[in-house]
Amino acid sequence: MAPYLTGLPAFAAWLGLSLLLLVIFVGLYVTATPPREIKLIREGNVSAAVCLSGAMLGFVLPLASAMVHGANLIDFLVWGLIAAVVQMLAYVAIRLIFRRMPEDIIEDRLAIAVMTAGVSVAVGVLNAAAMFG
Repeated sequence: MAPYLTGLPAFAAWLGLSLLLLVIFVGLYVTATPPREIKLIREGNVSAAVCLSGAMLGFVLPLASAMVHGANLIDFLVWGLIAAVVQMLAYVAIRLIFRRMPEDIIEDRLAIAVMTAGVSVAVGVLNAAAMFG
């Protein structure tokens, strides 16, 4: 292997695990949340796309922090699972504040979607900073 490619196996392992965690998170998120985001997005529902995008960003921000600061892949996996739990708790908090949120998303009310995405990203940024702060 050429000297400049010696890091390729580690790169593939870290990227592969991070993408696997992202797919698992999205799968859990769309299963646990009442609006069927993927179906709604396919139908052109912008609010569902905004909410899901915000949740994904809120998850990958701490995931990226764990990747940069993690000691090894197991450490990264544990912090990735913690990031998923925190993001799901953020969703629960949003639901407690905005009780009609699922219906509003289904009805494509963009204001609640932007607020939901904003909270998801904000929690993700705080989660990322708190992990190794």
